[in-house]
Amino acid sequence: MNGCARLTEEEKREMLLDARDPARREAFAAAQRASHAGTLDDYIEFLSANMSVAAASAPRITVTDDFRL
Repeated sequence: MNGCARLTEEEKREMLLDARDPARREAFAAAQRASHAGTLDDYIEFLSANMSVAAASAPRITVTDDFRL
């Protein structure tokens, strides 16, 4: 698994309804196009603005005595 929670049936249904609606489908496509149109400066600005979120998380410490491959 990739660590993400599975979608509920309700979430799956909502996604299918969004995909079938031409206006919603175009809105998602436009958002994807806009996200890919950014420059390196835009990306650096985004990262700088969100550093507090990344810095707030701490890695988990795990200890093991099982070193088998």
